[in-house]
Amino acid sequence: MPARKLYFEAIRVGDELPALAKAPVDRVQLSRYAGASGDFNPVHVDELYAKSVGMPSVYAPGMLVMGMLGQLISDWARGGQMRRYNVRFIKMVWPGDTVVCKGRVSDRHGSGGRYFVEIDLWAENQKGELLMKGSSQIQLFYSLEDENRQRSGQSPIVVEVPRESLSNAAAPASATSASAPSEEGEEADERREGVTSKKTVPREKPAAKTATLPSAKKAKK
Repeated sequence: MPARKLYFEAIRVGDELPALAKAPVDRVQLSRYAGASGDFNPVHVDELYAKSVGMPSVYAPGMLVMGMLGQLISDWARGGQMRRYNVRFIKMVWPGDTVVCKGRVSDRHGSGGRYFVEIDLWAENQKGELLMKGSSQIQLFYSLEDENRQRSGQSPIVVEVPRESLSNAAAPASATSASAPSEEGEEADERREGVTSKKTVPREKPAAKTATLPSAKKAKK
């Protein structure tokens, strides 16, 4: 039986997404990801090369963690449509790190029969350190009745929902003080890691400061 769909009427600002804890990252996973993505940068798969450019070992591509956060959204937004997804890379992920993906509804609004929720997203390691943060916008049917009406060719249910936002959109305290860091705090973390979000290691392509999924995408049911 397919998972129950998610509808706008059941969502409230402040709702937390069920945390998604991934298995510890290992070198086999990094090799498989390289083959699946076509990203064969040796800093992710060649231990000797990574050490030759000053890194303690190979490390995970940022897009791997972005994919984990994407799984969190698709698992939660059953039957919804992803309208926007962007992230900011904060810390490196090393073999042995456990990535825990979290999210919270920060905004909801609807007008003209179209209903949207905004999600704050972040990923932490086993130490509670912030690895990545981002946001996503999901479009949903208002209710089961609204979905049935639209799928049968009828007009949508129209409920005007004023924008409802968290007064403080930072991640909860359980995510530690790193969950909603200031720009200064992020830069300090990056300096301690010996890497910035614009450039990771010599000879590697500079990583974009943010990554965005521009097109709408049907979340899996």
